[in-house]
Amino acid sequence: MNDFQSDTQGLLHVTQETLQHHVGSTRRTALQAALGVGYAAAALPIMAQTAIKTSSQGLVSGEVTVDVNGFKMPAFRSAPEGAGPWPVVLVISEIFGVHEYIADVTRRLARMGYLAIAPELFVRQGDPSAYGEIAKLQAEVIGKVPDAQVMGDLDATVAWAEQHGGDTKRLAITGFCWGGRITWLYAAHQPKIKAGIAWYGRLQGQSNAVTPRHPVELVGQLKAPVLGLYGAADTGISVESVATMQQALTQGSAAAKASSFTVYPDAPHAFHADYRPSYREAAAQDGWSRLQAWLKKYL
Repeated sequence: MNDFQSDTQGLLHVTQETLQHHVGSTRRTALQAALGVGYAAAALPIMAQTAIKTSSQGLVSGEVTVDVNGFKMPAFRSAPEGAGPWPVVLVISEIFGVHEYIADVTRRLARMGYLAIAPELFVRQGDPSAYGEIAKLQAEVIGKVPDAQVMGDLDATVAWAEQHGGDTKRLAITGFCWGGRITWLYAAHQPKIKAGIAWYGRLQGQSNAVTPRHPVELVGQLKAPVLGLYGAADTGISVESVATMQQALTQGSAAAKASSFTVYPDAPHAFHADYRPSYREAAAQDGWSRLQAWLKKYL
């Protein structure tokens, strides 16, 4: 099972009327619309659970633009008020892009004293909020986003943070599902990275020109310890895959050997996503506590 299949576990039906509301959005205004009124189309239905809402009072929070070799990439940034410098946490989204849930994660981190920034990494390929069919979203957007492009975009995001109150000598990354896999990859790519927290990111997979290597193949290159937070009831990422990664880490770099997994026995995929029926409060809260301790330890 790939990232988009994992990400769609537990999603409810999206009406065609809701989809059409988003189709006319431009790539840039789609980010603003998603942050202002809801979620990407594929993630829009209202859940029984109440999504966590973090106040922006006392924070600098909103959309920014990151220059990537002349390309203007939108991102959402939250930081404490003041000059800083603040340690930096990159926040990497699911396949649905930077919507309100991801924006709120940046605010939660900013309240902990970090400059947290979530770049819109799919913007060149398309706008996830314009899709109601997950298979089309995967085929037309997500499946066309090269890992190399993502690494370059994140490097540019780090450079932006350094110029805007961030202390990139204290740099971490966290991501969810698609972003969880990217967390592992970036921890093997960026020499400045000090810590990673991967939430149910894919560890193995088929290689192709877009995704040439996967986390299990990069343990020898890890430059920072990664905390993996996974669910044993995840039907897309098996406990066997986690065990394979754990074994590989013992043969990897020093950072790989310092990495760690927590697997929640009854948690499904996307157990941290408080806007989806997959949300599991106990696992999500415990995972967030572990994230805080991990960041404190390494930053």
